[in-house]
Amino acid sequence: MEISYHGHSVVKIKTNGTTILIDPFITGNPLTDLKVEEEKPDVILLTHGHNDHVGDTIALAKAHNSQVVALNELAVYLQKQGVNAHPMGVGGAYEFPFGKVKYTLAFHGSTYETETEVVNAGNPGGILFYAEGLTIYHAGDTALFGDMKLIGDRNEIDVAFLPIGDNFTMGPEDAAYAVELLRPKTVVPIHYNTFPVIKQDPNDFAKLVKNSKVQILEAGQEVELP
Repeated sequence: MEISYHGHSVVKIKTNGTTILIDPFITGNPLTDLKVEEEKPDVILLTHGHNDHVGDTIALAKAHNSQVVALNELAVYLQKQGVNAHPMGVGGAYEFPFGKVKYTLAFHGSTYETETEVVNAGNPGGILFYAEGLTIYHAGDTALFGDMKLIGDRNEIDVAFLPIGDNFTMGPEDAAYAVELLRPKTVVPIHYNTFPVIKQDPNDFAKLVKNSKVQILEAGQEVELP
């Protein structure tokens, strides 16, 4: 398995001959190294409906017949836009040919804005992805919440992607406490420095983490797997 980070909350996973993009915010993302015209994802996983997470999903999915996995209301909206979308619910899991996906709680909002409307995209979520004997947790956008301990108790997480930007999500202190609850082998900070309001020094977060390896990645760098 290859896992790489691409700025903001964008993660790419290559596994079982499948290329997966999580929250492919490419157009308008000042921190990403990706170009829409060069990406050919087989699968797109979405944590929630905000535009800086849905990003280029519709264009990519239509161009490459990508399968999109999203929470129900967002998936239904995407289906109406001509996208091949698989709807799921928080707490639900599904075994796909490329791996198992399970949605967790996340405490945030979820709307998708077009030029003419604001679409209710249902619940936000985090994603647990299981493949090749590894467990990957992408928390999406979320506050710190106590049930992260349940996620950690019930999963041996190899890599966790956690937001640290503050203002809209957890900041460094809460994210470091989340690491204590989740107990991942490796944690990668995400969702920071994209916009002035979420500017952070990820080294401040790293200094607060005690029992997990912190990998601070630039766009395009790969996670060193445990």
